[in-house]
Amino acid sequence: MQSDKTTLKDLSVFTSDGSGSVFALIDNTSTQAGRDMLQKHIMNPPDTYEKLKEVQDAVKFWSDNLDLWPKIILNGTLVMLDKFFDSADNLSAPPGGFTLLLNSYFQKVLNKQEYFFTQFSLSHLSDFLNGCIQLTEIANKPGVPPLLQRELDTIKGELKHRLTTPLISVTKNTKYTELIQLNYRARREMKNVISRLVDSYARLDAWQSMAKATKEHGWIFPELLPATPVCMETTGLSHPLLQKPVSYDIAFDNKHNFLLLTGANMSGKTTFMRALGIGALLAHLGMGVPARSLRISFLQGIITNMQVEDNILRGESYFFAEVQRMKQTAEKLLRHEPHLVLMDELFKGTNVHDAYECSKAVIEGLLHHPGHVMILSTHLYEVVQQFSPDSYRDSALLFSYFVTTMTADGNYTFTYQLKPGISDDRIGYRILQKEGVIELLGKNVAG
Repeated sequence: MQSDKTTLKDLSVFTSDGSGSVFALIDNTSTQAGRDMLQKHIMNPPDTYEKLKEVQDAVKFWSDNLDLWPKIILNGTLVMLDKFFDSADNLSAPPGGFTLLLNSYFQKVLNKQEYFFTQFSLSHLSDFLNGCIQLTEIANKPGVPPLLQRELDTIKGELKHRLTTPLISVTKNTKYTELIQLNYRARREMKNVISRLVDSYARLDAWQSMAKATKEHGWIFPELLPATPVCMETTGLSHPLLQKPVSYDIAFDNKHNFLLLTGANMSGKTTFMRALGIGALLAHLGMGVPARSLRISFLQGIITNMQVEDNILRGESYFFAEVQRMKQTAEKLLRHEPHLVLMDELFKGTNVHDAYECSKAVIEGLLHHPGHVMILSTHLYEVVQQFSPDSYRDSALLFSYFVTTMTADGNYTFTYQLKPGISDDRIGYRILQKEGVIELLGKNVAG
């Protein structure tokens, strides 16, 4: 599964301030290392169906065993270990002679800062190693999936270091002479070991974070299917960032893989497509999704064409940026592996006639790519009519629209309900009237 920065932005996976994002919704990590690993996992999800299934099994295990997560390791623990091992390069010789003769009391008086740094650092190192030992004990539980078992075995192997036993035994009462020797040996011998253990811990932290989000939000684990034949069937799918979302039912397969979506502006088309994109992404992370059910093929990637931006510095217009994004989409669709393609109101950067001709040409071209799941929304009613069932019998096209309820006095409401068929709602002028724009423009400037 691959998703470029444009797609992740269109789906609100990451935001500039970190709030109101999908990432913030699923981030339950206990450390910054785990948070970084979760972000890396989102940027680079499993690249094969088999790997994805393994991650999903690991996340499922954690969702049933969240109480097994060790509480002894905190973010401050790993921050302290970074400082501890960063200072290892300044060590030149082991402690001896006069240093070892001084007892704890004199060390506190003569070298207070170094004394407390040593004691505090080794205490955190002891906590981290004890937390890792707690993790390895999970391997004895029934039903531990293979991926998690391998990670726990890796941790267990690293813990076989000869300093592990004396370090996990460190307490407030440990003699300073012992502390100072452990301090020197640990910094010299365990830097790489601890680095590898932190990586393993961070992976586990990312998995338990996704499991916790799945549990807390009441999401379900999707049924993951091989890449072909392409399939995406869901009931009760909703947008996870909305407080009161409307749920959707939709089904795509190898014979019906292309949805033409119509409806008035603000009726729910973009939200629906984002819900599909976020659901597909979460499924390919190995975690739960906001739906009652979801069956989905392993996708090579998600491609969105929603919020195209022009580039003034390079002299590129909005329309040219739209064309370039469509070109990138076409290049990816030449691959045999299935993609999810979400296209929202194409060619807004040109006149209505051009938009009609360009949209028509794109739809005709996309019909030659049956191995992908594609959704194209438009308010150009005339374009969709060109591809109605009467004109394109036995095609891969599906037609759905969002309902707008209009009254005789010109008022309108959105139900956000998805229904089969084609919409011919035209309410742009009514919106201008209702918001008072026409009336304001009709007034004379005060003289």
